[in-house]
Amino acid sequence: MVCVDEADLVDVDLYDDGSFPDFGFKQAPGAVAVLAALQGAGPIPMTGLATRRQLRSMGLSPGGQEPVARLIWRKGGRWAWLYRVDLAKPKRKPTLAQELALDKAMAARQTCPLCKRRYFACLKRAVLRWMQHTASAMKSLLPGRMAPYPALIG
Repeated sequence: MVCVDEADLVDVDLYDDGSFPDFGFKQAPGAVAVLAALQGAGPIPMTGLATRRQLRSMGLSPGGQEPVARLIWRKGGRWAWLYRVDLAKPKRKPTLAQELALDKAMAARQTCPLCKRRYFACLKRAVLRWMQHTASAMKSLLPGRMAPYPALIG
């Protein structure tokens, strides 16, 4: 007779194919409570599943946990990972040095290289190229110093 330890036994589920559970819109556990919390109509739920973006809007992050399910829409064409809300951790706060570095990087993306004016939105490369082309064209048309743009119209 062969002696078998309980540690050697493996629980086999014949119906488990190793994939994640898939849920449709508002079908995941606690999905309605999470949506209500996002819309400001209810408290943040302590249980249930939420996407990374939903966790972020509730002031939480996945905190290193693995996804437990998938949310599927558009007939499987789009999907997102679902994380447990009860295992989520609060978002980390950036240090002052990190905020300063981010502000410098955004200032570089939002500042016109010609007039040194800072805009509210990031300037795209095509817009910057157009601004440089327009500025050089106006300089060639105007004698001396370039006049402000509204003065050229009127």
